Amino acid sequence: MPLNIFSFDERRQVAIAGSKAETIDFATKHLIETGIEAIKKHGIFTIALSGGSTPKAVFQELKKHKNALDWSLAHIFWSDERAVGPDHPDSNYKMAMDNGIADLPIPKSQIYRMQAEKDEKERAAIDYEKIIREVVPEQQFDLIMLGMGEDGHTASLFPHTKALSIKDKLVAINYVEEKKSYRMTFTYPLLQKAKNKIIYVLGKEKQEMVKKVLSDSKNLYPASLIGTKDHPALWILDSEAGLLLSR
Repeated sequence: MPLNIFSFDERRQVAIAGSKAETIDFATKHLIETGIEAIKKHGIFTIALSGGSTPKAVFQELKKHKNALDWSLAHIFWSDERAVGPDHPDSNYKMAMDNGIADLPIPKSQIYRMQAEKDEKERAAIDYEKIIREVVPEQQFDLIMLGMGEDGHTASLFPHTKALSIKDKLVAINYVEEKKSYRMTFTYPLLQKAKNKIIYVLGKEKQEMVKKVLSDSKNLYPASLIGTKDHPALWILDSEAGLLLSR
């Protein structure tokens, strides 16, 4: 199936890449091309990773591309994390490292884990924001990986949570009542500044929510707000997730 890319509106673009395998291939190549372009323009590649099955598949694919770009110039962050240690099975950090990121020739000093398990969680969020301010030029990531949950959340910005309204922080601690747990997450001010905000969604079970989120005029879903006129969000979908969309 040929790649179908179109502007959904002035804030969002959609790429329907075909089958699951074709979509993972497209997402991986897009990430690599973004990294090459970033290094060419300003000498480093700043990227924030995400949890989820699609990023996991992309990380696994990246292992095949160790020489595709100069990974020594990559700086790796996370867009959100659960309040668990780096060895916990629910850790987004552990998932990424176990599935390919650890196999890439990235200096360990350039991999920045969210320490959301710390008792002083607010302090941990402040410290993470400080690292971003020191490492990421103008706090503008070259690429932020995102997903969309069944409730329309993205990163750890869940519906009806306090972090949705934060405007004076780049990183926040967010308590998610339905999960009975804390999360560390990028806030909208940081997400919206990114040059590339990529929302990956696969599978027919997500097609109804994809349509709802992209058609949401009342901002009912956190993922609806991602994207600006200057830096539109790119939704990368497989043919099943994008089935209900029309150009």
